[in-house]
This record gives sequence, C-alpha cells and structure tokens, in this order.
Amino acid sequence: MLRFMPKDVLRLLVLLIMMASVGAAAAKAHLITFGKWASVPWLPGGEAQKPLMLKVRGLFLDGRLKEYTVGPFHEVTDRLFVVRRAFRMNDNLPDDPAFSPRWQWQRGGWLVVDRLTGHISPIPMPEFDAYYSAAGWYRDYAAYCGVSEDGKQLYAVVAQLGRRKPVLKKLLGSNSIEADDSAPPDSACPAPLWQRTPARVTFEPSAAAKQTFAIRGHVVDLVNETEEDEEPSK
Repeated sequence: MLRFMPKDVLRLLVLLIMMASVGAAAAKAHLITFGKWASVPWLPGGEAQKPLMLKVRGLFLDGRLKEYTVGPFHEVTDRLFVVRRAFRMNDNLPDDPAFSPRWQWQRGGWLVVDRLTGHISPIPMPEFDAYYSAAGWYRDYAAYCGVSEDGKQLYAVVAQLGRRKPVLKKLLGSNSIEADDSAPPDSACPAPLWQRTPARVTFEPSAAAKQTFAIRGHVVDLVNETEEDEEPSK
C-alpha cells in the first residue's frame, strides 16, 4: 500500500525507518568481561631461575577471548579503563620440533579498553620495562620508573593517555640491579605513589633519593623538601 501514499509521507516514513536503524546500531553495546584467575609459571629471568607464579585472566569482548591480563584494572573514565597485558611467548629454538611449542608466560605493557566501541589498543609508555617498571595510575596519568635502552639508567616518567611524549622524564640515577640476574621483578623501583589536591607523585627507587613532582596538566614541578613535609589534602 506504500505506493498509494503521498510522496511527502512516504519520504518521511523512509527517513524515520533509516533513523531508527542507525539508532539501533549505535545503541548496540559491547560486553566486556574478565575470566577467572589462573596461576601460571613465570620465568622472568630465564630457566636458570626458580619459576614465579603469575596470576592471569582472560579479557573477553562479546564472549570472545581478546587478551590475557595481569593485575587489577584502573578506571580512567566511565568509558575507558586500562589493564596490563600478559601473553605467551614461544621459546622454541630453530632445531626444536615446530609442532610442540614451548610456551612461556610474560608480562607486557598496558592496554586501554573502550567500553563503547570495544576497541582494545596498546598504550605508548616511553622507557617502560616489562621487568623493572611498575606503574601507578591516577586519572589518565601513569607514573613509573623507566629504564634506558642499555638498562643502566632509571628515569622518573609520567605518561598521559593520548600523548606519545611523556609529561615527565627525569633521570633518577643508575639501575644498580641491572646486572643482578637474581633480582626480583620491580625491585629497582616500586610503583610511584600519588596524592591529590594538588596532584603529586613520589618516586622511591631503591638506589636513589626519593623525589616528588607536582603535576598540573602538562606542567611538572619538582617539589622541594619543605613543600613535601607539608601534609597534602587527601
């Protein structure tokens, strides 16, 4: 009976149907879930070391496994969250049987997950080292001790989502445990500690002096000892 309708009414009906279809497609939400925790052997320093136990769990998008993750996730906004990646690396040598991979678990970098689009992408974090660097998150900032390419220097680094260049990169000192194969992960520098109002982050490397920095947008100031002794608002 559509052919008997006035042209203006028919056009309006077609437009409403198209708008409803677009709205329905846009309203489709993605289901992002985590699987159960599992303990897996981790050899961060090679097979000469005693394996550590690493707790991992799957990250699922609409019921499909997309990544493995380690540690808690951090809510950035009501749409975005970040989580650290874990993955399996094939440790086979060229002469090993190809049909029998030697899978070894490793910690990776950080991922940002968009609940609206379902997009999962790696976060650029300059000088982030999968063995030595432990990140502390606040809002959309990640603070961690970065490691130079030769593994001998530690840097105070603050990275921000959406920016490839770090907000802060300052030399802290030498990475004194770089040559120690028995040193446990994250032992050179624990995750930096954040404070709010004003936003401050404190780095305490094991072989260098503690340093605190005030973060204001893209501006960073070194906090001196007098200011640091003042009790900040929590």
